[in-house]
Amino acid sequence: MNTLGIAAVAIYAGLNGAILIWLAVQTGLIRNQEKVFMGDGGNARMIRVMRGHANAIEFIPITLICMTLAALLGTSAVILHALGIMLTVGRFIHALHFTAADAPMWQRMAGTGLSFLAMGGAAVMALGSGVMVLAA
Repeated sequence: MNTLGIAAVAIYAGLNGAILIWLAVQTGLIRNQEKVFMGDGGNARMIRVMRGHANAIEFIPITLICMTLAALLGTSAVILHALGIMLTVGRFIHALHFTAADAPMWQRMAGTGLSFLAMGGAAVMALGSGVMVLAA
């Protein structure tokens, strides 16, 4: 078993879980501040933080699933760390952008870019690892 690879994925699952908790707390705080207790209430700040939270939910699970499968099929821990760092830094920068009332656009672009690289890389590694095992 690829214990180092699985350990790498576990680290990034924990860190990205913490980012999701932080986003959930921020969403609740802004909900309280803006007095919007259901949905987005048409409130621009509420829509913004909810979209940031939803975006994290769209990226994090599939990336971690692909990383886990790649690890189970023998992908190097170094590659998994590279993917995990890109995902985590990308999601953190992206979350900063969406939790602020006003934030620089570079945060959104950098966060999305790093997240796409991580998700794409994890998907390629999972696919490649699966094909290599089947071809052997």
